[in-house]
Amino acid sequence: MSNISHFITGDGCRITYRFDGKGDHPVLVLSNSIATDHRMWDRQIAELSKSFRVLRYDTRGHGGSDAPPGPYSLDRLGRDIIELMDALKVERAHFCGLSLGGFIGQWLGLRAPERIDRLILSNTSAYLGPAPQWDELINRVLRERNMTAMADMFIGNWFPPQMIRDEPETVEVFRSMILATVPEGLAGCFAVVRDADLRRTTFWWRHRRW
Repeated sequence: MSNISHFITGDGCRITYRFDGKGDHPVLVLSNSIATDHRMWDRQIAELSKSFRVLRYDTRGHGGSDAPPGPYSLDRLGRDIIELMDALKVERAHFCGLSLGGFIGQWLGLRAPERIDRLILSNTSAYLGPAPQWDELINRVLRERNMTAMADMFIGNWFPPQMIRDEPETVEVFRSMILATVPEGLAGCFAVVRDADLRRTTFWWRHRRW
C-alpha cells in the first residue's frame, strides 16, 4: 500500500510527502536535490528506518507536488517545511538536505532553529552565484520546455562516466525524475539558487557565542 500523502501550504500549493519507519522513532526529514523527488532516497530508507521515522517530501515544483509559476524564494521553500511539520504535528525533527535541500536546511537553521534537532547539510553551499548563469538556465528551460538536455546536464554532473556505463539502472531512475520535472518548477527553483546568499548569516551563526 502506498504511503504517499498530500497537504496544502498556506499559499495553496499541494505538497507530496510520505513517512517510512515506526511511529515512535524520532523524525528525520529528507530534502532532495533540484530536479529530483523523494525517490532519490529510496536506497537509504531501509537502513534509516531502523532508527528514524523518515519523512520525505517533494519540493514544490518537483515530483508529485504542485509547480506554480515562479520564481520561488528560499523563504517560501523553508516555510513549506515548517507548515508541513505543523500539519503533521511534528514539533522538532532532524533534517538532512542535499544540494537545494541543503539551502533549505540552512534557512531552517537560521530562521527556525527551535524546530531542528540535528542538521545535516550535504553537497550544498551558502552561495552558488553569480546570477547570470542561473538566468541563462531559467530562460533556457522555459524557452525549450524539453527536459532531455537538462537531464543530460544533470546526469553528467552527478554521475561519473564509469557509473553511467556500468550501472544504467541506477542512473535511469534519476534521469526519469529529471524528465518528469515541470519546466516551471525547475525554473522556479533555479531562481531560489540564484537569489540565495547566506554567507553573512551563516558566518554569524557559526561564530556567535552560546
